[in-house]
Amino acid sequence: MQTFKTYVTIDNPDQVILSNLPFQKGQRVEIVVFPLKQDLNALNRLRTLTDSFPQADPVQLVQQGRADLEDRSMV
Repeated sequence: MQTFKTYVTIDNPDQVILSNLPFQKGQRVEIVVFPLKQDLNALNRLRTLTDSFPQADPVQLVQQGRADLEDRSMV
């Protein structure tokens, strides 16, 4: 199933214009419209910030967790 997602700003609530769609003339499509509640700019800034974080090594995290548990059990 081919899907396509786009964002538009409503200028006229009686009419929404979609352009440059990747579908053929005469092809039937389903349209679902819902209000966007997220600030996309803020979301993109957050994604950029978190993408710059160093990636955690899962093996190192498990080893550190085991060491922490062993330290606690000796107390």
